[in-house]
Amino acid sequence: MFAATAPDYLAVAAHLPPGTCFRADNVSWEVYDRLVTALSDSASVRVYYDQGRMEIMSPTSSHEKPVKIIARLLGVISDHYDIDIESLGSTTLRLQIKAKGAEPDDSFYVQHAAQIIGKADVKLPDDPPPDLIIESDLTSSSLDRFAIYAGLGVPEIWRVANWYVGIWLLKDGAYQEAETSGAFPFLARQTLNEFLVRGLNEGERKVARAVREWLKERHLNQPV
Repeated sequence: MFAATAPDYLAVAAHLPPGTCFRADNVSWEVYDRLVTALSDSASVRVYYDQGRMEIMSPTSSHEKPVKIIARLLGVISDHYDIDIESLGSTTLRLQIKAKGAEPDDSFYVQHAAQIIGKADVKLPDDPPPDLIIESDLTSSSLDRFAIYAGLGVPEIWRVANWYVGIWLLKDGAYQEAETSGAFPFLARQTLNEFLVRGLNEGERKVARAVREWLKERHLNQPV
């Protein structure tokens, strides 16, 4: 029986059309590990791994747009409160003991930012997982990404689907949808979605200004 190697999957990743996924089963951890190392956090694809099942996804430009708007929003919050919010982008998160790995569309350290600043690479479980990850599910997936992130110990996911953001918090090993963010308790799901819509319709600069004005109006001057 033919066993695909990391170079085989590299060739697949290089020719995967935007907006499509490639799924493979019975992939060893060693092959997955070599593949993501060779890709070196490539912006052209995302790789997910769950106990032998692997998915390579090629995002589209529309897939990335809501993620960029949310990142801009978090940048405004960081400036307003004068706190560190460290983004690692779509860095590879992998945990061999759980045989799980993922590359979120964006990842942020908030409460644990001080532990990450200055590090060139994050390695679980020596380092904490991101406090918040962003997933834009505009391309259908055959893997349960929530199960992967739960295994990695990520406490919060903002999932964009059909241009709507859901907030999901990890509790007792599973994610539950929430009305407000755990990392930013003052930020409600409804407010987050209102800013996403404004960003999509009016652009990043205008939505950043709207977020700044919103923070000032509500006199949110307490630390996160």
